[in-house]
Amino acid sequence: MARNLPQVGIACNKAVYESYLAEIDLDRLRQFADFHWKEFDEETSWDSAPETSDQVKSEFIEFTKGLDALIVCHGSPRVDEFVFDVSQRLSLVGELEGDRFAQRIDVEAALVKNIRAVDTTHGSSYPVAEWALGMILIGLRNAGVHFRQMIAGEEWGTSDQRESLQEFAHNEELTGKTVGLIGAGYIGRRLIEFLKPFDVDLLVHDPYVPFELASSLGFTLTSLDLVLSEPDVVVCLAPLTPRTRGMLGRDEIYRIRSGGVFVNVSRGAIVDSTALIERLEGGDLTACLDVFDPEPVPTASRIRQLPNVFLSPHIAGTSPRSRTRFFEEMVSELERHFSGHETLHNLTARTLANRRGD
Repeated sequence: MARNLPQVGIACNKAVYESYLAEIDLDRLRQFADFHWKEFDEETSWDSAPETSDQVKSEFIEFTKGLDALIVCHGSPRVDEFVFDVSQRLSLVGELEGDRFAQRIDVEAALVKNIRAVDTTHGSSYPVAEWALGMILIGLRNAGVHFRQMIAGEEWGTSDQRESLQEFAHNEELTGKTVGLIGAGYIGRRLIEFLKPFDVDLLVHDPYVPFELASSLGFTLTSLDLVLSEPDVVVCLAPLTPRTRGMLGRDEIYRIRSGGVFVNVSRGAIVDSTALIERLEGGDLTACLDVFDPEPVPTASRIRQLPNVFLSPHIAGTSPRSRTRFFEEMVSELERHFSGHETLHNLTARTLANRRGD
């Protein structure tokens, strides 16, 4: 007797289908579901919902009608109340990349219909956390200034220089330091795992984190003021929302302790760039920045010339592996869901509050 398998569909553009969906994960999905792909090519934006013509909307609704689960990504029309009304069998809708801060799923409408909404955007959290750790180490060793000097063709690293120059005096270990994290979402939690072998003291500021998480992961929840002023290293991991835009202004930047390291792998617009440059020009702070405002970093920006700054061009989360991990995680969520288990990466009222900065 043929199995009555759940019907799972994905709506996305061709680029997503070809680069995000690995065969090994498709094979795993086909073990417990019938899989369908329909190509859509709506304009994707991080800031607004896709605008869809009536014809495309009709095609989208027709595609979703017989599905038990619908996955969307770049190119997909918005999944709204009209889709939920017509697609009576839907019990799960999922976003591969972006819906926490983009607009492809009407999460509130899904919750009203008792449809589970999940998001696997955190697939990119793994490489971001790795690069955050790398930047912490680079900052503590003042590696940026040494690299600049060495590629400039100058003699660098003589015995006299090592003994007399301030650049060599700033050469710290991570072990035993105090590290402050602004944000303890998926990236922060992964970074906490990476930091455990270094026996650091962890201070965390995140108004959306349950208190129980602090106990289980071994960190201290505290105010933004203390997470800036007390640690040796401050790492910005917060998402960009209306609440966090410009959150680190001049006053906040000057609270970071003298001799400290500031790392940003989240979004540049969280930080007042002018104030950060001003503080860095004072020479008592080291910064390692994967993000900046604006991006790309302007060629004439003073940030490019500062010796106490290490820059990378927003590469932390863009590894090829992170792209296939979005779908790998989604297949695991689907397997849990259709096996009767709880999904792990739900879009909830708390998520919506975070996204809106409530």
